[in-house]
Formats: sequence, structure tokens, C-alpha cells
Amino acid sequence: MEEILNKIKQYETIIIHRHVRPDPDAYGSQLGLKYILQDTFPEKNIYAVGQSEPTLEFIGDLDEISDDTYNGALVIVCDTANSPRIDDERFNKGSELIKIDHHPPVDSYGDINFVNTNASSTSEIIFDLNHSWNLNDSNVSERASRVLYLGIVGDTGRFLFDNTTPHTMEVAAQLMTQEFERNRLLNQLSEREPELLHFQGYILQNFNYDGEGFCSIKITKDILEKFNLKPNEASLFVNTVADIKGLKAWVFAVDEGKEIRCRIRSKGITINHIAAKYNGGGHPNASGASVYSWEEFDALTADIKSEI
Repeated sequence: MEEILNKIKQYETIIIHRHVRPDPDAYGSQLGLKYILQDTFPEKNIYAVGQSEPTLEFIGDLDEISDDTYNGALVIVCDTANSPRIDDERFNKGSELIKIDHHPPVDSYGDINFVNTNASSTSEIIFDLNHSWNLNDSNVSERASRVLYLGIVGDTGRFLFDNTTPHTMEVAAQLMTQEFERNRLLNQLSEREPELLHFQGYILQNFNYDGEGFCSIKITKDILEKFNLKPNEASLFVNTVADIKGLKAWVFAVDEGKEIRCRIRSKGITINHIAAKYNGGGHPNASGASVYSWEEFDALTADIKSEI
């Protein structure tokens, strides 16, 4: 922690990245770190970059910077297990690179790697880093508290997932001491356009449950076209079947054209090693993988069934 702070103090320009297809924790940790550093070092140039996700733009704005900005800059990547998933390939153009993450450390791509797999989220880690640095008496501003709270809420499933620890609740409680419109923000986090709910109805009528703990959902290109959906919009419904009685693991597959993106979830069964076998990875109970044909998808589902 101290080594990271020393590096931050050395640089005038700091550029913060996160993973592609960002979720609330990717946004929360990236913007939370940006706001904390801006509040503490107003003289520094602090940027948060990456492709914007329309459904999460209410969390905060991202920066557009030129390639020259990376000259002599410190780059920090949040919430990204392996370098191919880093959003914006310019991340390696800076002088030094720091990785801050809570996923299993499959790729130590940074000059400094800070990974805590016991943390619920990278947003929780950012809070702990700030507390350890004792910057501004460790107080977190309203804007930083808001995004870190949303990041934690997102990665814990509103504190329902197994990764929610007593420490997670303590961090959330401290963030809640700042005044921000929690109810409004939580509503925005779960809001869906009306046409998306028709798609949710399709999932509920067409999921494939084998009766032995495994469920699969296949979203082909023609289904995306039928509901006028983008792949990232379809993926919002990965947990639609989570309440099936007896369910132990499920996979939500979306044909994105160049690849079939598979989001794998489980209840108490470790599945990230299976995801790693199929060009992916992630948490023991929540991972992602990529296959390149529906035949390969069948092989993936067979491996998950074997694990069950």
C-alpha cells in the first residue's frame, strides 16, 4: 500500500483504466480512485479512461485524452484480472503500471500488483487503500463515497452474494455517512427500458434446465435482432434464472458475432477454472468465458455439468 502511494506522489499525471464491458465495480473503483486522488492532490492531472457503458453513465463521466498524455505518466488499472481485458490498449504507454484488483491473480501485468481476493470488490480495496494512506484524515468525499458504494453494491448483488463480509458491511456503513441519494441511485442501477423486459420474458420462457442443477440460456444473433438488443444489454439478465429451486450453476451465452460470450454463475460450486479453460476466468462463483462455436459451447456446458 505504501509503495503505491509513493508512486502516486512521484507522478504529475495519473491515468486510471479498468476492464472492457464495465460493471458497477469497474466504474466505482476507477472513478472512486480518481476522485480520491483529485481531492488529495488537486495539483496533479488525474484521468479515468475507457469506453463508456450507456447503462452506467449516471455513475460518472470518463475522460478523453491524447496519446501524448501518457508520456511520463503513471497508469493504474482497476478491477481487471488479465491484460487482454483492459479497456483502451494505450495502458502500456505510460512510464509505470500498477494493478489493483480482487480477482484471482492469473496475470501479474503490472510493475506493482496489489490483489486482495478476500475483498468483495475493487471498490472496497480502494476504500481500504485510502484508509491506510490516511489522506485527508481518511475521509472520503461525497462523490467518491457515492461511486465506491455503487461498486460494492454491484459486486455483492446488493450484499446478497457470498463475497459480502463483515468488513464489506463496515465499509458500506462508513460510505453511507456521506449524503448522497442512495435510493435514487440504486433504482437507476436496476432500471431497465420497457423493451428489455420483453426480452426478460423470453428468457423465462426459453431457459433450458436439466432438472439436476444446471441451466443454460442461449441468445443467438436472431434473438438479439428480434428484440433490437446489443450484446451488453442482453448480458444484464444473466441472473434472471438465479431463483430456480435446486439450481447449482448456470451459463448465459450471447452470440456477439466474433465470439460467443458466456457468463457463468454458480451457487457454492467453483467454476472459474472451467472459465479459464475456455479463454476466460474470474471469481470462483462468477466468471466469464468465450467460445467460438455452439459445439464448443456444448463442451463448456458438459464441463460445468461434470463439476456439478
